[in-house]
Amino acid sequence: MAQGDFTRINTNIGALNALNSLKAVQTKLGVAQLRLATGKQINSAADDPAGLTIATKFQYRASGLGQALNNIGDAKNMLAVAEGGLQKINDILIQMRDKAVQAASDTLGGDERSAIAQQLTQFKDEIDAIASSTKWNGTVLLGNSSLGTLTLQTGADDDSNDRIELTGASFGDAGTTDLSLGSVSVTDASHALAAITTLDAAIKSVSSKLQYIGASVSRLNFREETVTIAKVNTEAAYSRIMDADMANEQLNATKYQILQQTATAMLAQANAAPQSVLSLFR
Repeated sequence: MAQGDFTRINTNIGALNALNSLKAVQTKLGVAQLRLATGKQINSAADDPAGLTIATKFQYRASGLGQALNNIGDAKNMLAVAEGGLQKINDILIQMRDKAVQAASDTLGGDERSAIAQQLTQFKDEIDAIASSTKWNGTVLLGNSSLGTLTLQTGADDDSNDRIELTGASFGDAGTTDLSLGSVSVTDASHALAAITTLDAAIKSVSSKLQYIGASVSRLNFREETVTIAKVNTEAAYSRIMDADMANEQLNATKYQILQQTATAMLAQANAAPQSVLSLFR
């Protein structure tokens, strides 16, 4: 910093130094006030170019992880729809089996077996109705033997580990044809006994589908927990770079406000200093 000579009044070095200090303090005060106003440590690329670059990567990754969480939630809802349909089909199959057990007894006559057969027909029609109406975004989830692999994006990156694939055939073929219920008959005791075996196989098949859905939902729950933790940690890293320390910035603002006042006072004194040279002319 240049030192002034009070006997040289054409250029007031002391006042210039005080003015420069005042400008520097005002600049720092402005930065602190801006950070307090926005809550951000970095408000322009010039503040921290490298930090902004890193923070931007964290920002879009956190956003991607948030969307992945939405995808997982949608997948769980889709499987819940399929599970609800399968549960109802399973309930109907159990009732059909009870009717087949009833028809297997020769205590029933032809009229009774005929009435049971009509009930079973209605039950099968309802199973097909449930299977064809259980949909997600227009896609039939049950009663759809051609349902292929369903790919679920459960991460923020283009990586095989960020995707879960569901085998549609593991739960999609739940219509009467898929469950081989077309041959179910209770015209006599022997047919009724054969129907019991067929219905046991159908119930076992539906139970297997429910088990697959349950396992898939459990896996999605684990993935959801993992992605949630990753999202929180990513947002924390972003916050560490981008967000202002409000307590520290308030301290800085207070300090610079005091320095602004003292620098202004010193500038006034420096401007008045050359007047002392007048005493040499008395």
